Amino acid sequence: KNTVLLMGYQAEGTRGRTIMDKKETVKIHGREVPINAQIEMIDGFSGHADYNEMLAWLMPFNKPPRNTFMVHGEEEASRSMAEKIKQTYNWNVTIPTFGESFELE
Repeated sequence: KNTVLLMGYQAEGTRGRTIMDKKETVKIHGREVPINAQIEMIDGFSGHADYNEMLAWLMPFNKPPRNTFMVHGEEEASRSMAEKIKQTYNWNVTIPTFGESFELE
């Protein structure tokens, strides 16, 4: 029997996420390939800070930035984090769309 061992977070829309969700097939090089293996996950190997760690990292700022940009993470999680930063610190938070640019002073 074959096993696919996934480590860490698998973002939505990725092959890793498709495999993690135990779908019947995964698209590789344009072809649907059957997943004929046992799927196992190991958590705890992420280099990312969690929700509370991010808020704690922001706390010591003496002066809020003019704008805080949320540019990494899934849409729902980014919206939730942006709202929490706004509520907790009263900061201006922007979630840019793909390709959107800003002029910084």
